[in-house]
Amino acid sequence: MRLCLSIYGNVQGVGFRWFARTQAQVLGCTGYVRNHPDGDRVELVAEADRAVLEQLASRLLAGPPGSRVDGSEAQWLDSTGEFAQFQIRH
Repeated sequence: MRLCLSIYGNVQGVGFRWFARTQAQVLGCTGYVRNHPDGDRVELVAEADRAVLEQLASRLLAGPPGSRVDGSEAQWLDSTGEFAQFQIRH
């Protein structure tokens, strides 16, 4: 399964991408996370079993210390298998 997740709030400049990468790697997800150019959100694309992705989303919505999540939008799609690992994109 693939999760496309946009997270809004104070999520840039607070270590959110590194937090997301760590959580995704611990859970065994593949994909990427990046800051959106608008400066107000982080975008994540992750692939794994749905239960694992739900766990990842829950952790990300709690966020790392210093962040503030005001909202999110999630889209569930079929996996493509295009990712070999989880990385931060710039």
